[in-house]
Amino acid sequence: MSVADTHRIVEWIRRLSELAMISVLAMALLLDMLYVRFNLFQGLLAFSGIVATAAVIFRRRVRIAGFLIVLVVSLIVSFVAGIDGSYGLPGFSETIAIGILTIGVLRWVEPIRNAVFLAALSMIVLQVSAATRSGGAETNHLIFAFLHFVGWAGAAGIGGYLRFQQERRRSAVRAVRRSERLELARELHDLVAHHITGIVVQAQAARTVAEYKPDAVLPALDAIAASGTDALTSMRRLVGVLRADEAARTPGTSFQDLRVLVERFSENGPNVAFDIGMGVTEAQLAPEVMTTLHRVLQESLTNVRKHAPATGWVEVDLHRTERRLRLRVRNYGSAVDSKFSRLGGGFGLVGMTERVEALGGRLSAGRTPEGAWQVMAEFPV
Repeated sequence: MSVADTHRIVEWIRRLSELAMISVLAMALLLDMLYVRFNLFQGLLAFSGIVATAAVIFRRRVRIAGFLIVLVVSLIVSFVAGIDGSYGLPGFSETIAIGILTIGVLRWVEPIRNAVFLAALSMIVLQVSAATRSGGAETNHLIFAFLHFVGWAGAAGIGGYLRFQQERRRSAVRAVRRSERLELARELHDLVAHHITGIVVQAQAARTVAEYKPDAVLPALDAIAASGTDALTSMRRLVGVLRADEAARTPGTSFQDLRVLVERFSENGPNVAFDIGMGVTEAQLAPEVMTTLHRVLQESLTNVRKHAPATGWVEVDLHRTERRLRLRVRNYGSAVDSKFSRLGGGFGLVGMTERVEALGGRLSAGRTPEGAWQVMAEFPV
C-alpha cells in the first residue's frame, strides 16, 4: 500500500467519524424533543440543540465564536428554565456538543491559557445547566451535576491529551528543522570560506604577477570573477532556508566518503550494492550537493537499520539524466512501514526533505510496485 493510499484511507475514516458524530448529535436532539413536553423551555432546548449541532459542524471555521455562541445560548435556556421551573433532561445534544467543542478548544486554541479559560467556562455553563434545569429537585441537581462533570472531565482529558501529543510533535519537528538549518548554516560557512579564500589568494597572486607580467592579470581577474559567481550561486541556494547564525563545520564530502559510508554500513548490516552511473563526476556537482547526497544516503541507511533490520539487501545508485541528478536507495525483503514516510511523520525524512528542497530538488519516500521501500532524492543539474 502506497503512502497516497494510506492517506486516502485516513481521510475516509475521518469523514465517516464526522458523519457518525453528526448522527449521534441528531439522535440526541430527537430525544430532547421527545422527552420534554411542549412548552417554552422545550422550544428553546430544541433551538439550543440545533445551534450546538451547527457549531460542531462548522467548528473548524468558527471555532471560538461558535463555542461562545453555544455557551451563551445554553445560559439563556438555563435562565428561562430557572424562571419557568421547567423540569427535564438538560439537553443531550447541547451537552454532547459542548463536550466535542471543548475537546477542539483544548487541542487547537492558542495560547494554551486561552484554551484552559474557555474549557473552564464550559464546565461552569454545564453546572449552571444542571442547577437550573432540574426543576428544584436536589437529587436531580446532584445527578445532573455529577454527570456533567464526568462528561466534561472526559472531554477535557481527551482534548488535553491531543494537545500534548500535538505539542510534542511540533517540538520534535522544530528541533529537527533547527538542527538541519544549523547544519546548512555550517555548510554555507564552509562554502563561503572556501570561495572567499580562493578569491583572496588569486587577488594576491594577480597583484604580484602584475608587477612582472601585466598580460597575466586579465586571466587572474576572470578567475576571481568566476570564484565570486560560484560563491553567490552557493549562497543563493541555501540562504532561503537559513534561520540561524551559528557556523563551523568540517569540510565537504566526496564520492569516496559515500563509498566509505556504504562499506561501514555493510560491515554490521545488510549488503549494499552501490553504483555510480556513467558520466557522474565530482567536478559536476557543487559542494553543497555533495554534502546533501551524503546526508540523504546516511539517513536512508540509518532508517533501514532502524525500521527494517531484517531486510535482505540494499541497492544504492547515483545516476544523472539530461537535467537531473538522482540518488535512489532501495531495501528489499523487509519494507519500511509507511508511517515513516515524510508525509507520515518520520522526523529524519523531514530534515532530508528540507536539505533537498533547499537546493531546488525534491525527495520522495514510499513503497515501489515491486514491494521494495525506496527513498529517492533528485537535484537539478
